[in-house]
Amino acid sequence: MLDVRRLRLLRELKIRGTLAGVAAALAYSPSAVSQQLALLEKEAGVVLLKKVGRRVQLTPQAEILVEHTTHLLERLELAEADLRASTTTVSGTVRVAVFQSAALAVIPRALTFLAEDFPALRVEVTEREPERGLFDVAARDFDLVLAEQYPGHTRAHWPDLDRINLATDALRLAVPPAENSRVGADRLEDTAGLPWVMEPVGTASRQWATQLCRSAGFEPDVRFETADLIAHIRLIESGNAVGILPDLVWAGRMPAVQLHDLPGTPHRTLFSAARRSSAGRPGVVAVRGALDRAVSKVATPTESDPLEPPRPFEPLAPV
Repeated sequence: MLDVRRLRLLRELKIRGTLAGVAAALAYSPSAVSQQLALLEKEAGVVLLKKVGRRVQLTPQAEILVEHTTHLLERLELAEADLRASTTTVSGTVRVAVFQSAALAVIPRALTFLAEDFPALRVEVTEREPERGLFDVAARDFDLVLAEQYPGHTRAHWPDLDRINLATDALRLAVPPAENSRVGADRLEDTAGLPWVMEPVGTASRQWATQLCRSAGFEPDVRFETADLIAHIRLIESGNAVGILPDLVWAGRMPAVQLHDLPGTPHRTLFSAARRSSAGRPGVVAVRGALDRAVSKVATPTESDPLEPPRPFEPLAPV
């Protein structure tokens, strides 16, 4: 009989690529991972790994086992979801990966709703870039990811993940307030030659913003690079940079910078993704419901929230 725990190690090796990566993800030592995979080879009666340079590679027989293991883990997750759905209390732990602006604007409200409605549910939230968050959900490190997609940018397709769109979020040119502005700029073309702040190279937002500037006829002078959008705001507010900011960063307060529409009025899309096999878990369903409520709260100003942004992002119906 094949050991499910060892089969999972083999699948982890397929996903993460190295024994060290598997060990780090599962809090094992590399030697322990290697020993367990050696035992799995004995159980299977076939060679599962072969050395290629300093790394190991899965054999065709190992690939067969990985495919079956994926289906097995999905069935176990479906069984757990059905079991939890049969009870009247929403409990357990839901691990959520989020990107920064969502963590600041949406997650606090969602957690408040969850604490009121489902006090037995534990929600753990970790900041992750969207690409990493999607990978981590597929790898079972998280249960749900709140991610973003920029115009014209596609993300890696994970067939075992679903996707529910939450909202569209306007992207606008952000320039210093009049009192801190050294040069007037209310159009994208006006920022040619000015210092820019952008997210790190390789991120979807950086690729999109750079292409937008190039389409306007200039290469942006990126002097400040950070994934922290609060730092973006501070640099722009103080008159040291210009940039592009999503409306979501202003949820709950008035903008501290001047905002101008960009050509084509671009928007990014906010969405959540979960493994299809666990999407029916009551805890995951509850968290998604709270995210929907939080998005609607941010997107619809009320008398109790007088400082909502003047041009909020728009919630979407699930697709």
